[in-house]
Amino acid sequence: MSIRSLMRGAVLLLACAVAPLAAARGAPAEAPAAKPPVPLLWKVTGPGDARVYLLGSFHLLKPTDYPLSADVEQAFTASKRVLFEVSPEEMESTQAATQMVQTALRRDGSELKRDLDDATWQKLQAYATQNKLPLAQLQGMKSWFVALNITIGQMQKMGLDANLGLDRYFMAQAKKAGKQTGGLEDMQSQINLLDGMSLQEQRQMMAEALDQAEKGDAQSLMLHDAWRRGDDRLLWNKMAVEMRQQYPQLYQRINTARNDAWVPKLLPYLQDGQGGTLVVVGGLHLLGSDGVVEKLKAKGYKVERVCTGCKPKR
Repeated sequence: MSIRSLMRGAVLLLACAVAPLAAARGAPAEAPAAKPPVPLLWKVTGPGDARVYLLGSFHLLKPTDYPLSADVEQAFTASKRVLFEVSPEEMESTQAATQMVQTALRRDGSELKRDLDDATWQKLQAYATQNKLPLAQLQGMKSWFVALNITIGQMQKMGLDANLGLDRYFMAQAKKAGKQTGGLEDMQSQINLLDGMSLQEQRQMMAEALDQAEKGDAQSLMLHDAWRRGDDRLLWNKMAVEMRQQYPQLYQRINTARNDAWVPKLLPYLQDGQGGTLVVVGGLHLLGSDGVVEKLKAKGYKVERVCTGCKPKR
């Protein structure tokens, strides 16, 4: 397990908002017929008509990941509103990119090269040459920003597109249907998660981004395939278990603390009279003992997986 794996799962929504190659927004283009992905979808039942549908997103997808399953579309239809990690208004604002770049600027007069060991710096130079990365312009940026750009760029090379992510899709669908939308946190708080990484964590993130680029980023493809299969166990084991053991403080900031902050914000939607609410967040936030699903179960709510194609747990 790597720092980059958890960062991909937990904070990729931020990267999608400001990735340098991301462009047009809206619903995905028409895709070839394919078997719909098995969704990471749970229904939380409150009193009366209150229902909260929790949908685990993969923030960069392919045209062939659409259409979605009938279960997901039915949850959207049954919901009055749709909530995301960050509101559509913030995601679509040009200020998001400005916020990120301003936070990522080095303000102490140092250069990126200072943060990296010789081997990693040489790898970065080679990558920049091969991929036309403007390294001279990036010398004034922090390591996490450059590593994140490498990661997103590699995923886009494999056909994974931020504009086709599940979040983007439902933002467009909600706007089209005139549904209410909202966010569970703001953009700056997500940026601060990245900027709060220690120098050691940033160095490892850079080294792993370059290492995975050399290997064709097989890990991203593996995680995408697991998401398509609705394999919650594999996603949890590959994206969180070892990280929780090896980097407990980083894991606490990126995953557990955010889940703890989100649950109280969901409780008002589980009161009688609220109707249905669809919540679309990174899949990691719904999984495992630290996930939103288990936290709502612990509060006494009935929570069940909604998944026609799921295999029963052993």
